[in-house]
Amino acid sequence: MSLNTKDKRNVLGLGLISFMNDASSEMIYPLLPIFLTSVLHASVLTLGIIEGIAETTVSILKYISGSLSDRFGKRKPIFAAGYTISNLLRPLIGIATNWWHVLFFRLADRVGKGIRTAPRDALLADSVTDKTRGFAFGFQRAMDNLGAIVGPLIATALIQWGGFSIKTVFLLSIIPGIIAITLAYFVVTERAPKRASTGRKAFAGSINPQFLFFLITLLIFTLGNSTDAFLLLKAQNVGVSIVMIPIIWMTLSISKTIFAIPGGRLSDKIGRKPVIIGGWVVYCLVYLGFAFAGGQAAVWGLFFAYGLYFGLCEGTEKAFVAEMVSEETRGNAYGLYNLAIGIGALPASVIFGFVWEMKGSHWAFIMGGVLALIASVMLVFVRKPVYAQNSVEV
Repeated sequence: MSLNTKDKRNVLGLGLISFMNDASSEMIYPLLPIFLTSVLHASVLTLGIIEGIAETTVSILKYISGSLSDRFGKRKPIFAAGYTISNLLRPLIGIATNWWHVLFFRLADRVGKGIRTAPRDALLADSVTDKTRGFAFGFQRAMDNLGAIVGPLIATALIQWGGFSIKTVFLLSIIPGIIAITLAYFVVTERAPKRASTGRKAFAGSINPQFLFFLITLLIFTLGNSTDAFLLLKAQNVGVSIVMIPIIWMTLSISKTIFAIPGGRLSDKIGRKPVIIGGWVVYCLVYLGFAFAGGQAAVWGLFFAYGLYFGLCEGTEKAFVAEMVSEETRGNAYGLYNLAIGIGALPASVIFGFVWEMKGSHWAFIMGGVLALIASVMLVFVRKPVYAQNSVEV
């Protein structure tokens, strides 16, 4: 990468923070659906409600924190505080004895994520050029997903060979979380953006017609993009054992890691939009596959294929956002991007859980695949505004 020492430190530091944070988070998340439904005896619909509320909360806070980082010209204090909240409170799911306890601590975790994500992404975008932005976001996602490989491995080892209970594993996840907090405060350095003078100016600067159309398209996609916890329930339903659930989740993380940097580099070369469209089509096909999967082998293969969608889209969408708005409104733009996802997250998970219980899992997955296909067609008509003249053509 053609970066100065300070910016290289930011790219590497943000990647390491994501690694440690996800190692902590993924010691918990793959086991959470089973913990809720088998240990606490909550329903599938309850799982959808918890995850939907959590993701909607995080997305609203992403908008607020992104706007504040633009207004104050400071990214680091906000995202460091977010990592602190998540990594100190998330492990306390281990003391839950009722589903609403899980909701409380899950919300606390998502509050931290909501506070940190938009300022972190804006800082990363500010630290690189248009020509390396796809790679930088791809690297960050790769490190995030690498942590998601390590986390389930640790959880499996602690349960299978250490004899620890699920609750104890949740509590032990605080160890990599503390490392993530330390890195956030002492490794990453501030890179002050141009400041938007008022919140109204930041909002107006972020909302141009094409960016608004992109957000609407993203909302349609999100309505079919329910919590991945349902995929884990599907795996359990076709016979994957509880001890193997963290491993199948790790398989997804391996796939994400493999495809993250190539997906980002591909978007640097051919443009963001074609890569995102390709990823959404992959998502459609994977969900249709889950709809009709009847055996363990098919589910394992689909989890790996699902990682291709993430590799193509996660980093690329964020690089696309940076090029749809002016530099001084990027924090606000990332907030709006995540707000659009949040608006769709609650109904997406609740509707998916409702359709699953009323009509069966196959109809729920078909619904998700069809919405992804509709969004893919809509994205064809999104055009990039005249910001950042040196940006990759889309």
